[in-house]
This record gives sequence, structure tokens and C-alpha cells, in this order.
Amino acid sequence: MQRFRDQVAIVTGAAHGIGRATAHRLADEGAAVVLADIDFDDADRQARAIVEAGGRAIAASVDVTDRGQVEAMLALALERYDRVDVLCNIAGVAFVEHFLEATDEKWQKSLDINLTGVFLCAQVVARHMVEARIEGRIVNLASTNGLVGEAELAAYNAAKFGVVGLTMTMAIDLAPYKIRVNSVCPGLIKTRLTESARMNPQWAADYLKKIPLNRFGEPEEVAAAAAYLASTDSGFITGHQLVIDGGQLTF
Repeated sequence: MQRFRDQVAIVTGAAHGIGRATAHRLADEGAAVVLADIDFDDADRQARAIVEAGGRAIAASVDVTDRGQVEAMLALALERYDRVDVLCNIAGVAFVEHFLEATDEKWQKSLDINLTGVFLCAQVVARHMVEARIEGRIVNLASTNGLVGEAELAAYNAAKFGVVGLTMTMAIDLAPYKIRVNSVCPGLIKTRLTESARMNPQWAADYLKKIPLNRFGEPEEVAAAAAYLASTDSGFITGHQLVIDGGQLTF
């Protein structure tokens, strides 16, 4: 399946986890991929792996909270590939803190990366899509935590609720330009961000009781959902939040 042949995609947070899986999925389906991450070395390793497998990819160093670096990321993509058809905003962080102990520093960092970073990348790339008259697709990484609250994650929850609202607003504002915007809302996925919690046997056993499918999700499963929303298969879908949580929100 080559749904992205002759298309170019930028994936932020592409060095690890869901971002890495998404970059590989889009490349496997024919896209030229710009793997953007503050961790350039690992992003570059992933880009090289894609090239070695016969795909097209380059790495870009970017702090998604810095507009100048985001603009440089787009400039690199255009210098190499001339256009951008797809943007997947995957970069993110999470801090576990009880509300009463939450610090200003971690609150602000969570909002800066998880929400402002999505805004900056989406605005910069969407302006290119509008100027070039590209019927682009933007996929934002929200979370089930953007739909329901969870203890000890005030900053993360607030940021992800913000991503959901931003996604809906972008979908409305960009629809006249035929640019579609959706989000994926994963539950608990096997990534670096969740590793320490998952390695606690009692915590993991208690958490799995909340998930009807009785397992944690794989990054590749979120990547598959992101690829669907980024493809023309989802052509009449915009402003939607696609939940990938093993049924957790049914409880």
C-alpha cells in the first residue's frame, strides 16, 4: 500500500516512540519523511534506517517551542523536497505530579511542548500549504487525557485538552483551504514516557483492569491511526479525535 507516494510528511518527535513509528509507517507507504526532533542524533539514526530500507528521509533538529527553529524545519523540508503534504505533531512530554505539588516549571514546559509546539508547527506548515494550494492533512497527538481527566497529570491533561480544542478550531479555519486537521487520542501506549509506570507490576496490574482488551497499546497501532487520518482514505473526516485505548473510555 503506497498511500503517500510522491508526498512529503513532517513528523515531530520522530526519534522515539509514537513519532518514530509514525515516521516509519509513512515512509513504508511511500512518503518522503522529515524526522524532526530535539534529539537530532536519534532522529538521524531513524532517517538513515528508512533510507537503508529503500525509503526517503532526512532528519531535522528542532525545538518545537521555538518559532525560528520550526520555520527552519520547514525551510529544510522545502529545500530537500519542495513541498509538505502532511504534518504529524507528535512531540510531547509528561510529568506525574499531584496537583498540590505541581511546579510552575513543569506546568509551563508541558504547555510549551504539548500545546504551543503543536500551534507553532501547525501554523507554520499550514501557511505553506495555503500558499502552495496544497490540500494538506495535519494530525495532532492529543490523548485520552484530552477527553477525560486523570490523577496527578494536571499539566498534561490541560495541554491535551488544549490540543483537542485547537484541533477543532484549526479544522474549521482551514477547511476553506481544503486542509484537514484531526487528532489521535491514545490511551496508555508502550513508550519511554510510560516505561517507569509499566515496570511497576502492581501499578500495571491495577491499570490493566481499566482496559477491556487487557493490554497496553503499541506505538505502531497509534501510527496506523495517524496514517489513516493523514491519508485520503479519511477524506471526509476533519476536526475528529480518534481514540486508540483498548476500550478504556467505555468504562
